[in-house]
Amino acid sequence: MTPVHGGLHADAMRVLTGWRAPDAGQDRLRVEFLRHLDRHPDGVWRECVPGHITASTAVLDESRTRVLLTLHGKIKAWLQLGGHCEPGDSSLAGAALREAAEESGIAGLRLHPVPVQVDRHFVRCHPEGLYHLDVQYVAIAPAGAEHRISAESDDLRWFPVDALPEPTDDALRRLVARAVNVQ
Repeated sequence: MTPVHGGLHADAMRVLTGWRAPDAGQDRLRVEFLRHLDRHPDGVWRECVPGHITASTAVLDESRTRVLLTLHGKIKAWLQLGGHCEPGDSSLAGAALREAAEESGIAGLRLHPVPVQVDRHFVRCHPEGLYHLDVQYVAIAPAGAEHRISAESDDLRWFPVDALPEPTDDALRRLVARAVNVQ
């Protein structure tokens, strides 16, 4: 059963309407995400085809010199932490923080409340060929934070922000570059 829209849908509309995109390309995507939500009252849920909103987080260490990445179990690439919104989520920021905490095992992450960027990507591991409309945040891990690998990951590691592993993609590189500069 697809959860009814409401609080999370309204929050996504509010966040994306108020977000100041860092460049024209990001603003075009922001408008595309808003159109999607206008057309799809269920647009924040994974059951929405042809795509749906997701929330993810670039988790940085306190020095902002390392980023925690997951080797995604299905995609087999290094990615930021994140995923689908769930019925208990009342905000995109909350969904991003929940996913980051679940996938990293780190308590006490400090989430910057405003998205860093948005990314629309084809979901290669889904048979119906959907899109994720990903709203991406940044969080800072507490000093000495210890992570643990979740069931969704093949691996989970800290990497220098200027030496990201392969395989990865340009969207992750842009996310990390923007995350490091968030105040």
